[in-house]
Amino acid sequence: MLEALSEIGRSARTGGYCRDAWSPADLELREWFRQEAARRGLDLDEDRNGNLWAWWRPASAGASAGDSGVVTGSHLDSVRDGGAFDGPLGVVSAFLAVDLLRARGFEPVRPLGVVCFTDEEGARFGVPCVGSRLLTGVLDPDRARRLTDDEGDTLAEVLARAGRRPGDLGADPETLARVGVFVELHVEQGRALREPVGVAEAIWPHGRWRFDFHGEANHAGTTALADRDDPMLAYARAVLDARAAAERHDALATFGKVRVEPGSANAIPSRVSAWLDARGADEERVRRLVAELAASGPGAADVACESWTPEVVFGASLRDRVAAAASAGLASTDYTPGSGSCGAAGVAAVPTGAGHDAGVLAVAGVPTAMLFVRNPTGVSHSPREFAEPADCHAGVVALAAVLEDLCRS
Repeated sequence: MLEALSEIGRSARTGGYCRDAWSPADLELREWFRQEAARRGLDLDEDRNGNLWAWWRPASAGASAGDSGVVTGSHLDSVRDGGAFDGPLGVVSAFLAVDLLRARGFEPVRPLGVVCFTDEEGARFGVPCVGSRLLTGVLDPDRARRLTDDEGDTLAEVLARAGRRPGDLGADPETLARVGVFVELHVEQGRALREPVGVAEAIWPHGRWRFDFHGEANHAGTTALADRDDPMLAYARAVLDARAAAERHDALATFGKVRVEPGSANAIPSRVSAWLDARGADEERVRRLVAELAASGPGAADVACESWTPEVVFGASLRDRVAAAASAGLASTDYTPGSGSCGAAGVAAVPTGAGHDAGVLAVAGVPTAMLFVRNPTGVSHSPREFAEPADCHAGVVALAAVLEDLCRS
């Protein structure tokens, strides 16, 4: 199934993926999701925010389409020049877990859903987890409609061109109420996981801030250095200051996106807009880091927080239940990774600095857990992102076992 997606949105130059929300690549992936749901006879819904839900509903009398169920899945969009596993692995594994359960003759007592959240990465409009943030009411729909991409198109305009109704965006308590439990499988995005499969312990607090550095446009060849008001210098200092502040506060800080106006090689810029990603194990340290950067140096005229996710500590009871079910599922199969059989000791709890839709749902009060599949390179958001086929198989086995356990009651 991953192979079927391998050429959608892929760069011939780098081998990485560009699957911006609501782009032609994303629309093709959404159609793939619809076809996979139809192939399995699952009931497909698209909610008011563009999230896709494929439901396996119990055949028992009295079962209702609005019943609270167990949901798994992830997203299909990507960062710019991203890898093949971040997001799609969770969606593919969800469908395959359904296949595995059906092959065993399992019938769920509760509805079982596969979800594809829209615009998890925020690569196009700058705000991550747009679909789940709108669903849970964290993102104001008016603000969402005004978000713009690099071409100046608003999300509202892009949605209208895609045949959606921008006015429908907003909190969706009815859809959210159908998610009794959410379990997201994801490729691990660092080197913390040593065994093929693990469970998430917590998600670090993290956010994105826009820094606008102001100056005066002028000719690069005729303006003396002493006469220049160059915002690029303030930006350059901020990059170095961010690294130093991150070291002081034991956190992470990254300027990964920059926009220069007017953007000519022979002109001094009038404005430099840069986006800071800051995160760490301690929320107060992260906030102090950003506050220091906002207050230091000339030129940082405007600093705006574009998104913030507090620390998410997954509930111990559900986490332990998921770990136990995953361990039992792996131990009861003939799966044997290269390092030996993967029994109860092979499902470790690890924290993560990466954000996920699971974190948004957890903050909204939905019982939530995450499964990770080992990443031997430790590289993510890059074409080098990788997971061994055997470990991906283990993830499907573990996820199926977890879903079977949760769908019994």
